[in-house]
Amino acid sequence: MLRVMLVDDEPFILQGLQILVNWEEEGYEIVAAVSNGKEALDFLKNNEVDLIISDIQMPVMNGLELLETIQKEGISKARFAILTGYDDFSYAQRAIKNNSMDYILKPVQKSDMLSLLRNVSNLDRVSRKEEDDRQKMEDAYLARNVIALVKGKFDDNNLEYVKNHMQLAGKIRYVDIESTFERREGDEDDYDMRVFQHQLHNACRDVQKENKNHFIFDVSYDETSYDIGFIYCDNMATRVDMSDEEFFESMVKKLEAIVLKPVRMICGKKVNDVSQIAKSYSSCRMLNSIKGFHSERSVYIYEDEVQIEQKAAYICKKSLDECIAAIDKNEKEQIEKSVEKLYEEIYNVGENYNLVNLNINYLLFQLIHLASEQDDNVNQEEVIQYISENSFEDSLSRGSSQHLKNFALQYADYLMSLRKNVSRGILSSIEKEISEHYAENISLRNLGEKYYMNSSYLGQVFRKKYNVSFKDYLTNIRINEAAKQLIMTDKKINQISEEVGYMDCDYFIRKFIEIKGCTPSKYRKNNTQ
Repeated sequence: MLRVMLVDDEPFILQGLQILVNWEEEGYEIVAAVSNGKEALDFLKNNEVDLIISDIQMPVMNGLELLETIQKEGISKARFAILTGYDDFSYAQRAIKNNSMDYILKPVQKSDMLSLLRNVSNLDRVSRKEEDDRQKMEDAYLARNVIALVKGKFDDNNLEYVKNHMQLAGKIRYVDIESTFERREGDEDDYDMRVFQHQLHNACRDVQKENKNHFIFDVSYDETSYDIGFIYCDNMATRVDMSDEEFFESMVKKLEAIVLKPVRMICGKKVNDVSQIAKSYSSCRMLNSIKGFHSERSVYIYEDEVQIEQKAAYICKKSLDECIAAIDKNEKEQIEKSVEKLYEEIYNVGENYNLVNLNINYLLFQLIHLASEQDDNVNQEEVIQYISENSFEDSLSRGSSQHLKNFALQYADYLMSLRKNVSRGILSSIEKEISEHYAENISLRNLGEKYYMNSSYLGQVFRKKYNVSFKDYLTNIRINEAAKQLIMTDKKINQISEEVGYMDCDYFIRKFIEIKGCTPSKYRKNNTQ
């Protein structure tokens, strides 16, 4: 509802204006009815309104003086309309000079008032649309700069922009916010998940209104991830007299109350400055990959999960090295034996949560290193993704010997696939399939299944050949096709969005701005002219 203030020194006029039209039906509510300009200014100091309808001749401060004071001091952004019983062009000139949008003679006719209200409503819709587009562009540009820092590929311009547009104080950490409900066949498709991601993003901004631009879409390398990135500063917790853990736990509860689904936060290690956020992001991804081997919680904090007290720091190195060697050689029987031996040694020392954590973390870090040794171009982020994707099995106890055994067997096969070259023919076939089916629900996972390849390895080979991730490659194709349709057709933007594969038009606009640097409507206008 648009908020209206009426200003007139005649009580009967004020009463008549309030019943002249059905304000609510027109989308308005009268929030104040005052008798002179001074009372109006006092109200505006503590209240916002969208439209001021004021008489000219009033005691204390007349309508034109009120309008001129508002313009001069910038007290309100409300639109202004003058009412008068004086048919004097000099009054009209003075009102127009000070940006009064209408000049209505008394007695006010219903048709004149409706014309004013509908004109203001139309202008408000246009302004809101322009503001919404501007905000989307600002959000997209900030996200692009934040992602550059997060990925460690940034320059001074990226750094300066982020520092100028975020409230950064104290130490910083990268936090991944995601839903914990697991999708199964027949459940939510990618469109539903994208809608949920949008809801989660809005919920984060609502919960942290003063830091709403600290939440970023699509930071993860994971092609199937629908998470939200969060640039956290430790003063966010200290301002409300909480520890980091208390702050994150409280935020999870608030988010779950809004989105009505379970939420998890993975918190990377603290760094001293946003220029080091890539280190925090990397630790967050590492923690995300190994959480499947530990007890399930709503909040994981790097320092709590990875840094073990010295007294508990006992590494079963011989057993671990045997296990790693067996995985490296893909010796199935030896893998099972070495995992059993590792757990036996751990329990002989004394079953301890920290001790199990420490040894499993050591093993996983070594496996990441082992994959990187196969090929200098192997991206550790994608190896971490593979570990994360393959660390959950509902039928197995998380962190159990059988759980680790199954994972180790799968990882040995993964290493074997890394040692093989993908033929030019398969990549050409995949490239052709993407060009023909880009608007469909296409992913590395289903391409991997179709061409009998490990999806994570396929993602690495894809990045190596095209120098971009599969997700970015697909996005570029979709946005370029959308750009072509914007110029060559008169289709509506939401129709084009759907035809290139985006059922969520807001998300489509955001991605379009990131790649083309302007909104779709502005792109169409610029290029068709």
